[in-house]
Amino acid sequence: MSKRERKPQWDRLYCSDGFNMSVQAGVRHYCHPRSDVGPWTEFEIGMPSDWDVLLAPYAEDPDRPTETVYGYVPLDVVEGVVRNHGGLRDGGDFPWV
Repeated sequence: MSKRERKPQWDRLYCSDGFNMSVQAGVRHYCHPRSDVGPWTEFEIGMPSDWDVLLAPYAEDPDRPTETVYGYVPLDVVEGVVRNHGGLRDGGDFPWV
């Protein structure tokens, strides 16, 4: 079973430029499929450290971009956010690949 098929257990993802966000998937999250077993095509993003143009359309409360949840964010958008912020801090692969 690949990492993408197991329930994510990440606290936060940290990018090289300091940007960070919670990325979750599972039965209690706004993801697709809404299951503890993937692969997932959409994720729940929570409490990003800063506003991000790619995440903006998914904000539950657009007036509070760092204090809200972003539901059903497509995988390619999540990967784009990470790339736009310099990749993952440790230089590793995306944890869901």
